[in-house]
Amino acid sequence: MITLIVVPIIILFFYLRTKKEMREQDVKWRALANIPQEAILIGQIKNINEEKQRFYYHRYIYVQEFKLQTETRQVIVKKLTPITKAAVIEKFTVGEFLKVFGTWEGTHFIINHFERIVTK
Repeated sequence: MITLIVVPIIILFFYLRTKKEMREQDVKWRALANIPQEAILIGQIKNINEEKQRFYYHRYIYVQEFKLQTETRQVIVKKLTPITKAAVIEKFTVGEFLKVFGTWEGTHFIINHFERIVTK
């Protein structure tokens, strides 16, 4: 008799908890497209790595990591793009000059927006 009452309550509890967690992760996943623009770096791309990573269950992000040679040092820059139907993946080439806008996260610079610099 007790299991008739307790088991559905436990199932309902974990169902609601999982739904709440999925909503929170969905908000975090969508927030990756809106990185605050706190700093600016200008430099040349030296190396590029691109990969698709799982963010949370059925949510994926496209990570573009490249080394940007500034006037003083090399900086590892990451562009994180949540993969949606409307997502546009930017293509970068080695040797290209960029002006990137983003924020520092530890030793990496996470970018939100960039501008290509045309050199003659």
